[in-house]
Amino acid sequence: MDGLSLPMSDTPSNGDPQMSPVSTHPNWLVGNPTLVQQWAALWIGSAGLLVLGLQPILLGALFSEQRVNFDELALIATAEFIMIALGSILAATVISTKHLRIKSATLMLLLGVLNYAVSFATTANELLLVRSIAGLVEGGTVAVSIELITRCRHTERMGGYFISLQTLAQCALAALLALWIVPLSGSNGGFNVLAIVCFASITVALLVPAEYEKLIKQKDNLDGVFTLRSALALLAIFSFFLFIGSLWAFLEPLGAQYGIDARHVGMLVSISLGVQVAGAICATLIDRRLDYRVAMIASVIAAAGAALTLGNQPSMLGFWVSALVVAFLWMFITPYQIALTVAADKSRATALLLPAAQLLGAALGPIGASLFIINDDVGAVPYFGVAALSCSLSASCVLLILLAGNTVTLDTKDKPY
Repeated sequence: MDGLSLPMSDTPSNGDPQMSPVSTHPNWLVGNPTLVQQWAALWIGSAGLLVLGLQPILLGALFSEQRVNFDELALIATAEFIMIALGSILAATVISTKHLRIKSATLMLLLGVLNYAVSFATTANELLLVRSIAGLVEGGTVAVSIELITRCRHTERMGGYFISLQTLAQCALAALLALWIVPLSGSNGGFNVLAIVCFASITVALLVPAEYEKLIKQKDNLDGVFTLRSALALLAIFSFFLFIGSLWAFLEPLGAQYGIDARHVGMLVSISLGVQVAGAICATLIDRRLDYRVAMIASVIAAAGAALTLGNQPSMLGFWVSALVVAFLWMFITPYQIALTVAADKSRATALLLPAAQLLGAALGPIGASLFIINDDVGAVPYFGVAALSCSLSASCVLLILLAGNTVTLDTKDKPY
């Protein structure tokens, strides 16, 4: 990655402050952020998404302390997911990419305050309000990272760095909270640690690029969010995470139905965090050596195989292997989903909606699967997942057919749009 430490251009080469220069840099469509600026921008989104990996611990602590019941816990978790998705959409479409350091610092400050405010919430409704507002702010932080990724020629590589960073951070904090903070200080201690991380991240916010230069869009370019190709890409992503959300939410009752006790499932979930890290790192290492089309289709087929195994009275070993395959694919596929959105929409606007598609799918998956549960029989959940994966595969294949007549490259020869 030579040349990544060159300074970002402050003014366009044509002298027009409203236009971005055409970059000939091998790694960037426009601009040229330094290595420090890149990692700072990726950390802002990672810090905002820490809660996703820590929700089972933090919300579980709220439940154990009887601050919320099961229904209230589910509502808070779902609401925060949906608000993160909404926040990422609003940030991508409404908020400009200028004055990023001030905006990033403000987001980190607000998120720190909201995490700390959990300590003062005395009712479930107050917790719901605080976590919903926090979700909006968290969505804004994600946009800081995704905007950087969309300006990189190697979207898979930069997306892999982003997924690896956030997953490693979630894994480390999960161990810290589960083994030390929550047993000693309860749920408030856990959210206070999140607040401290956010406050500390204000210093990182001062290292992000001052602004992201605009991607140049050709006048005859008909790409954009409101096209069939973009809709198919987002549907493929949404459907895949519909599967992820449904299966993961009902993993424990599914195991219980097959005679696998909660202790084993709990161990499985803990180990799955490490497997998710491995998936993210693997995607980063193999980078563009694996074509995004092959990665997408192979991942969906592998996930369907795991779901079918889970739906057919698996042995203990089969249950573990299938669940860990899903955990691996969960993070492995994301960089290639970014590449899919770029292929579908050269303006790269659709890529900014990827977090929303993922989070909405993950949030609505449990709700969709619950519609097929009769008399507490969760055996239909894996088959709901297979149906979601079939939708994802179909949308991906139709999109790839539409793209077959176009020359779509994601290499260093790409030109900015």
